[in-house]
Amino acid sequence: MQRSSLKVAALLGALLLIVLGAALLSRRPDSKVGSSSDSTAPTDPSSGGIRTATAPTHAGSPAPPPQERRPKEDVLPMPGCWEGVGEFDKDVSLDTFRRALAAAVGAGDQQLAQYLQERLTEIIGGDATLALQVLDLAEKSQQPELGVFMEALKNASAVQDPKVVERLLKMGEDKGSPLVNRAAAMDTLETQKRLSPANIQRLKAVAMDVSADSAGWVATRTLGRVMKEDYERTGNFAPYWEELLDIGEKSEDMAVRLLALEMPSYSDPLIGGESMDRLSQIMRTDRERDVREMAAFRLAVTQEPDKALEAYRTAFPAEHDECVRWALFRFAVRAAGARALPVLQQMAAQDPRFLPDYQDFLRLYAGGTVDFARIWLGKEDRHQCIVEEGAPH
Repeated sequence: MQRSSLKVAALLGALLLIVLGAALLSRRPDSKVGSSSDSTAPTDPSSGGIRTATAPTHAGSPAPPPQERRPKEDVLPMPGCWEGVGEFDKDVSLDTFRRALAAAVGAGDQQLAQYLQERLTEIIGGDATLALQVLDLAEKSQQPELGVFMEALKNASAVQDPKVVERLLKMGEDKGSPLVNRAAAMDTLETQKRLSPANIQRLKAVAMDVSADSAGWVATRTLGRVMKEDYERTGNFAPYWEELLDIGEKSEDMAVRLLALEMPSYSDPLIGGESMDRLSQIMRTDRERDVREMAAFRLAVTQEPDKALEAYRTAFPAEHDECVRWALFRFAVRAAGARALPVLQQMAAQDPRFLPDYQDFLRLYAGGTVDFARIWLGKEDRHQCIVEEGAPH
């Protein structure tokens, strides 16, 4: 939350309090201990100057009478407002920030923690030295503080500084660090505008390391997200895609292989050349159905649709899973449009379960529709191949 947003929120809160006064007081949540009505109580210096939403208590005070329960829809949301924010913003330092964050986490005040995260991004700005100090704090932290530090750094411009990038890479590569810290470092790198060839290789090494577990999966995702950023700005995706494709072929972790092949989907660069041969091989030979389906999907966005069509035609007879066959069938249409119809007819002759699908596509194209998105909207799904994530196939 920006400071200007805070002022607006406070003004709205004040106006709502004037209008709703007594009604809102009746909606205050019950407390197991007595709470003071003294709004002038001093802030706790150990909290960094910001009082969280937790009410102060006094020993020996009688518990208040039970409040009437109201239906959830009758409770009006109020903007966050914390005592001491102005003083905190005026004299903020990493030390006061750390204490304020500890207080917010201790009180379970997620809104305050979110405000502090956004405020820390502003504080870091383009200061690489300060960013490295934040990383010092992060390495000694656990969740949720770790996540606040790393998310704040991810969105600060200082994360682009080579010294900060190097520190994050070392943190992600450190096999002696907790996996959550390694994964957080890999995740923080995803806002990079580009990666050098050497740094692409370092991320790939983490992705390929089975012992890296979740950090390897996050390193793969980071490669894909930086590829999207670089491609959309410059048209450059080949260096990233080459390594993602290698991960998709060789990783021992099925989830990592699947993700590596999925990542181009978020920017849809046109695949061609040697990549198509390698994707065709994965589509025919990977031991996991999901990965074979993803390879078929990846082949469909290509600058060589006839080559993709031939790959689908060749793979279909040897594939025995109905859902992978359905992927080959429908992505042939996505790759080549109406030119895929003869291949679909051949597939339907080999597996009669797909004859109604061939007839559907034949009818749709005969009606003059050519755009695949519209074709797909008009297509009945006859195959039970969509499963919830994590469910058995």
